[in-house]
Amino acid sequence: MKTATVLALTLLAPAFASAQAGDVGSLLMADKTVAFALERAKANEPEIIAEQIRVCEIPAPPFGEEKRGLEFKNIFTRLGLQDVRIDAVGNVLGERPGKGPKPHLVMAAHLDTVFPAETSVKVTKEGAWLKGPGIGDDCRGLAVLIGVIRAMNEAKVVTQGPITFVANVGEEGLGDLRGTKALFNDTLKGEIDRFVSIDGTGLGLTHVGVGSYRYRLAYKGPGGHSYGAFGRVNPIHALGRAIAEIADFQVTKEPKTTFNVGRIGGGTSVNSIPFEAWAEVDMRSHDKASLEAVHAKFLAAADAAAAAENRRWSDGVITVEKKSVGVRPPGQTPATDYAVTAAASVTKALGIPIEWSTGSTDSNVPMSLGIPAITIDGGGEGKDAHALTERFDTTDSWKGTQRAILIALALSR
Repeated sequence: MKTATVLALTLLAPAFASAQAGDVGSLLMADKTVAFALERAKANEPEIIAEQIRVCEIPAPPFGEEKRGLEFKNIFTRLGLQDVRIDAVGNVLGERPGKGPKPHLVMAAHLDTVFPAETSVKVTKEGAWLKGPGIGDDCRGLAVLIGVIRAMNEAKVVTQGPITFVANVGEEGLGDLRGTKALFNDTLKGEIDRFVSIDGTGLGLTHVGVGSYRYRLAYKGPGGHSYGAFGRVNPIHALGRAIAEIADFQVTKEPKTTFNVGRIGGGTSVNSIPFEAWAEVDMRSHDKASLEAVHAKFLAAADAAAAAENRRWSDGVITVEKKSVGVRPPGQTPATDYAVTAAASVTKALGIPIEWSTGSTDSNVPMSLGIPAITIDGGGEGKDAHALTERFDTTDSWKGTQRAILIALALSR
């Protein structure tokens, strides 16, 4: 059977070589070996859902993905991937060789969730719905990785180039895409030709990466008694000035550019002048120039607030610290790139409506480096992502796995 599989794909190779990307989906669907892989994906879905639940009940809080990562090392090994390993930052990698070294595709899903370590990650079932923190984002993506590998193995599919499957760390929050940054800057530097991230639920496609700058803004002063030291500079007042200025920023609607003060803190007591106050600030845009413009406004507002507080009072000096806590580079894979047009072709061939979206995902890193990358949803339907009430509807979720298989085959040829 292995010989027949190789023959089937080899016979298709000339057609693939001459086909436009718009034909890739129909060409793949016409191949009996590929069709069998799609059948296996659908048939395996109940077991893949069980794996999704099992994996999701292994905690993977921010910067604490080790336990779930070790389980994925075991899973990749059981599935027969080669050179299964964990890199220096915690990414789990496994290779599925192709007939040759090129093109080298990486298909990834992220291990981490947004939920702190003490969160209960028990998953419950109500009919077709699963409920549990992270069940859609990104336990669904991780499950699809398993489904893709298993179906391709069962159909004995042989690809032209190798596929590296990755369960990566650090996609969420202050993880700052450290997993994919390590892949492209260290672990697989210079080796990756195309990249696909499977992230979340639904059947959307993303080839435009929303970049973000994140800061922890801190004001410091001498502090003191609210009555006895009245007239002394106040870090919370300075922070308030900065937030008021930020709240009045004018930004472009197109390209969409946003800003947000997400958390604040500081102070000792109601009758104390604080010695410190802080805020966490997020700025986003898929357009680098627009992102840099709002970034410049933020830096100026932060300094101006400290200066205004120091002018207001004669006792003490306010200092300001602007600490970068996250940089997600903006980028995009051109709509005319083969990775994008092939993904659209595959989606159309499966009878799935094409839904384009923008987003901030692991694909931002390769996009910013000029490496073709897309992010795909994992199928099914999700609700309340990033909330304790997060839910996932498994109805026809196999469609996400089938599409991921076809995209993997299209981009590894």
